[in-house]
Amino acid sequence: MSPVPRRRRERRARTHEWQEIQQQTLWPEQEVYERLRPIVLFGETAASRAKETGVSERTLHYQADLFERYGMVSLFPKAPAPTPDPGQRLPSEMRQLIVDLKAEYPAFRPHEMARICYVRFGRKPSDHTVKRILADGPKPSVTTRRYPPYAEIADPYQRRRAIVDLHAQGWSNTNIAAYLQTPRHRVYEVLTRWAKLGHAGLDDLPQQHPRKTGIREIHEVGKLVVDSPELGAYRVRAALEQIGIHLSQATCGRLLALNRPLYGVAQPKGGAPRQRKEMPFRASRRHEWWSVDVRYIEEHQLGFPEPLYMISILENYSRAILASKISRTQNRWDYLEVLFAALSTAGAPSGIVSDGGGIFSCNQAMDVYAALGITKERIEKRQAWQNYIESHFNIARKMADARFARATSWEEVLAIHRRFLRDYNLQRHWAHEAREDGCHSPVEVLDWHKGTMYPASVLDRILFATRYTRHLDTHGLLRFHHWKLYAERGLPKAPVTVWVYEGSLKVEYQAVTLATYSVEVEDDHRHLRQVSTPRLVETPFRSPQLTLWTLGPDDWVLYWRTPEQAPVRRKRRVPGIMQQLPLFDLQFSEQAVGANETGFAPHPRSHLHLVKRPSETKES
Repeated sequence: MSPVPRRRRERRARTHEWQEIQQQTLWPEQEVYERLRPIVLFGETAASRAKETGVSERTLHYQADLFERYGMVSLFPKAPAPTPDPGQRLPSEMRQLIVDLKAEYPAFRPHEMARICYVRFGRKPSDHTVKRILADGPKPSVTTRRYPPYAEIADPYQRRRAIVDLHAQGWSNTNIAAYLQTPRHRVYEVLTRWAKLGHAGLDDLPQQHPRKTGIREIHEVGKLVVDSPELGAYRVRAALEQIGIHLSQATCGRLLALNRPLYGVAQPKGGAPRQRKEMPFRASRRHEWWSVDVRYIEEHQLGFPEPLYMISILENYSRAILASKISRTQNRWDYLEVLFAALSTAGAPSGIVSDGGGIFSCNQAMDVYAALGITKERIEKRQAWQNYIESHFNIARKMADARFARATSWEEVLAIHRRFLRDYNLQRHWAHEAREDGCHSPVEVLDWHKGTMYPASVLDRILFATRYTRHLDTHGLLRFHHWKLYAERGLPKAPVTVWVYEGSLKVEYQAVTLATYSVEVEDDHRHLRQVSTPRLVETPFRSPQLTLWTLGPDDWVLYWRTPEQAPVRRKRRVPGIMQQLPLFDLQFSEQAVGANETGFAPHPRSHLHLVKRPSETKES
């Protein structure tokens, strides 16, 4: 049988034009070859071939390198290998574990099952893979629970062992608690015991009640009993919490009953139970109402029969003391100073409550209330319970009166007062026991909240009293404008406070009045026109420099007016003094050498001497 003759093709003319070559190619591989042939065979540059073919120069470089490395095989693209399903690439055991976990506990989420797979196999699939296996994976091999609920396991060891086993498999504490139907804190407790005691921690442990009180607790309560015998169980608990000892109120009561006979302290008598009444000035927000009053401290050892006075301002909502002062007097000066301190630090409230005391309703105080928009209210007569600060004074009696009674110096009284204010504001208060925000002390309840804030200059103008700060000199005098005023010799170089208010000037040091003067103020309400009637107050401050004799108030000058403007110091010009003469013109005469006539003596090391003119000697 003769072979079939090959079909003769039409003869084509040879060309180098790319457009014609591109039209005559039959396969994509042929077209790629024609693009690369001049580069591979004839050494043409890829840049020139890129201009002819319109293909990227970078692509031609890449294809030429592949052709030189692999030959004609590089012209044919490789068929992509089929990518298997990600779920098919996981081991069959992992796939089976995922569907079994979902069947045993349907509340599992994909990432939780992926974590269990990581604990079991050391490989963590993605959430999408877990979802795909749950949709198209094998059927679950479990149909029942591996562990019954926690309460249905009779053996205590086995039910705690179930928690440990599930935790070792990668289950979270929340899933363990939900699966075994037990509280989550029990899961934490079992795992903590397992970590500390091992298998022994899974058995029932004997009940052990930790001892809450020891030598330190008993000693601290004993110190409080001696320091403040009036304290009750609640206040002892608050004082112990302040130093880091947390005991219940009942335990503090037992420790008080133990310590009082040891130190010979009688149990304080409790008042008769009273019916609770609705407070008329109960605050619903911070700085809605302030309460103010004066408390008398009768017992002290300062050497005078008069009581001490503690003036305080209480914020009704938080029960915090905003400002307080202990003084030997109770007048408008003292109250205005406490009010000024409270307004400066805490802002202005909506209203102030007090009893019928005259210092709280004086004209100056009422002007301040009106200027700041503060409502002034007064409790009913003989109804002290309506003022919140009365309960505060009862706390102050228990916390500080015994210390005041032992004080022998004014510095000690001030230190006790500062300590009481700090402890009262920091310790827990009975009024805040039911709060759910964890704030039980007045400072925590008040926090950063302020009333209506005013600058100090505005408060000075509203109070119409200007408070100044001055420093005493070594003789106990201060300079106020153009006046020198005496305050106290025992406080040299100490800073003092000067108050000027409606015809009076008062000098204070750390809330202690040193001296008062009657003054007349100029029309600008700042400068003093006249000073009179000095009144010195007996103070505990004494000068270390002893005096030769004691001077009475009428034996020395307590105040005087200084010149308004110091005179200008001018150089004294002595007549008869000439300018320095040349060295060869010096004359050594009796007038130049003697100092009696001229008033000047020459320096022993100087070669120049002053010479006075004879004609001016008599005039000088």
